[in-house]
Amino acid sequence: MRIGVALPTDYYNQLVPGVNPIDYLLDQARKLAGLGVPAVWLTQRFDYDAPAVAALIGREIPDITVGTAVVPIHPRHPNALAVQAQTAQAAARGRFELGLGLSLPEIAAGYGNTHPRIRYLREYLSVLRELLHTGAVDHVGETLVARSPTRSMMPTAHAPVPVLLATSGPLTLRVAAELADGALPLLTGPRTLADFTIPTLTRHAAAAGRPVPRVIGMVGGVVTADVTGARTRAAEQMDRYGRMPVYRALLDRERISAPVELAVIGDERTMADAVARYAAAGADELIFALTATGSPRDEERTWALLGELSSRPRRSEGRPRPAPAAGPREATPGAV
Repeated sequence: MRIGVALPTDYYNQLVPGVNPIDYLLDQARKLAGLGVPAVWLTQRFDYDAPAVAALIGREIPDITVGTAVVPIHPRHPNALAVQAQTAQAAARGRFELGLGLSLPEIAAGYGNTHPRIRYLREYLSVLRELLHTGAVDHVGETLVARSPTRSMMPTAHAPVPVLLATSGPLTLRVAAELADGALPLLTGPRTLADFTIPTLTRHAAAAGRPVPRVIGMVGGVVTADVTGARTRAAEQMDRYGRMPVYRALLDRERISAPVELAVIGDERTMADAVARYAAAGADELIFALTATGSPRDEERTWALLGELSSRPRRSEGRPRPAPAAGPREATPGAV
């Protein structure tokens, strides 16, 4: 089972004045690759560009998969994002994956985008896929206009960039099933993954005549003896999401009260067991975040374990997806 790490692992303390963020992220990626971690994912912040950094990592570090998790779509027209993604794909020699998402409504509004969110997402993904697969588009829709003044397909032997969509509720899961190559379920535990996320993806993919998208789970955690301290620090970064309706609905599905309860914090067995639970629930891959909530030595210990777990064969490889079953209602208030 491929397991990656999201960089930076501490959003608030690592990239500070005096530290060149690009050099720092490249150094972190090299350490991860040296410890056997097969994938590095860049979170998009407001002080660097994730696709650009992913391109540099892919160029500098051979063999490692590099992607974004995730890029908000609102600041970038799909024509522009297609160019960025193809550039990163060429730099990484075919090892780049584009994770994108809606982001929060207030962030979209800050860029002047007040279109209906799901309608805009559908048009955006349709245009982006057309550009990545054919190099041309002529789209005039309800929320988006996109035309190609000239062919925009980069001449390369690499396959089109895989597009992964951040998902939460039934609406974004349906879009992922119909238009994306993979789903990145946010704040989603193993119970919800097995009982809601994958059955929803499976049902909508079957209706659209498409294969079920890959499912890349996103998990926060660290291997540490200081469980209480690490949990406190993780809660400081995670708990605000519990006040947002879309994520509150996911926590309720998981039957937990706070986002930090999803964090995997403890010894090596604790983390290995958590990885096994996500695999049994149907996750194809995992991305670990917040690995800096312990000490620097704890983080290195965590990365080493994730590299080891990535190299182990997955016992359930090749098993069929769970069949769609009667479960939670299709519509959840506030869910996307």
